[in-house]
Amino acid sequence: MQRYLPLTGLLVLIVLVQLLTHWTGTPYYLTQLTMSAYYAVVVLGLCLLMGYAGQISLGHAGFFAIGGYMAAMLTTHNLAPLQARGWVTLLDQLGCLVAGQDLYGGTLLVFAPWAACLIAVLSAMLIAFGLGIPVLKLKGHYLAMATLGFGIIVYRVFLASTIFGEADGISGVPPFPLLPGITVSGGFSARIGNYYIAWTMVILTTVLLLNLINSRVGRALRAIHGAEDAANAMGVNTARYKLQTFVLSAGLAALAGVFLTHYNGGIGPSEAGVMKSVRYVALVAIGGMASLWGALSMAVILNFLSLRGLFGSYDDAVFGLILIGIMLFAPEGLLRLNLLPSLQKLLRGPRP
Repeated sequence: MQRYLPLTGLLVLIVLVQLLTHWTGTPYYLTQLTMSAYYAVVVLGLCLLMGYAGQISLGHAGFFAIGGYMAAMLTTHNLAPLQARGWVTLLDQLGCLVAGQDLYGGTLLVFAPWAACLIAVLSAMLIAFGLGIPVLKLKGHYLAMATLGFGIIVYRVFLASTIFGEADGISGVPPFPLLPGITVSGGFSARIGNYYIAWTMVILTTVLLLNLINSRVGRALRAIHGAEDAANAMGVNTARYKLQTFVLSAGLAALAGVFLTHYNGGIGPSEAGVMKSVRYVALVAIGGMASLWGALSMAVILNFLSLRGLFGSYDDAVFGLILIGIMLFAPEGLLRLNLLPSLQKLLRGPRP
């Protein structure tokens, strides 16, 4: 139970932050904190993949965008002209579709948000499964280049496809009703509720990953990270564990993409950009490769500062500089920084 004690502190901090914004008259901070929470879910999943399974991915922005774009397309693309088709009728009978009216009074028939969310997450996980089978046989920079190539493909597909809005992306995404009175949307009146929804997802993700890394699966992942060949020789099914971790990580990224898209009311191709993937990797490195709490804290803090526009047009450059500094002075993460020995080692240079 000791590993769950920090969760209590996190819960208290979440409530205190919300109350503080209320007392100080700064509720607009909750918008960026909510978005930061969804991005943190992506970072947590990537921390599991990199820090415990030892597999690097430069394509996680692609999985995030797949979730967001699929949910946005399914909840905005009108199926009314295809209503006579058998598969549309079947989906309607299963309750997967909702009817309404567009801005001009015409009939609108789209996927219900819950059905779109399920399809989006499963699609991302299926793609991750198909991609992971060949790609996870690679190691080191070969794996990084392969996942980078996947991210570039996803970005170009969304940028060039008419059904995904091309460069404009998709807007007008409807709210996502989770429970009666609880809806994921960007409305001002729902700001506090959405803040707690986002952080509930963070807490649930953290609990899931804490249980995972402290189980038999977690021990297998650490063995793979430490010495994959030795783990394989000891009977650990390294290929299966790496693939399952990759698929789980992609699913978490897609789920965060779905919720953030409903919260923002739309999504654009920048969410699938290569620099987004680099940023996620940087946040994992900054927090500590095998530190869920470090990755979570750094993801929230730096994403919040970025969304508030603190870095301006130098946003990506700042993340790049931070990553370089972490690799030089705190390769185990910012929370384990020991500056003096790192400086001495850097100034001393390589030994002959």
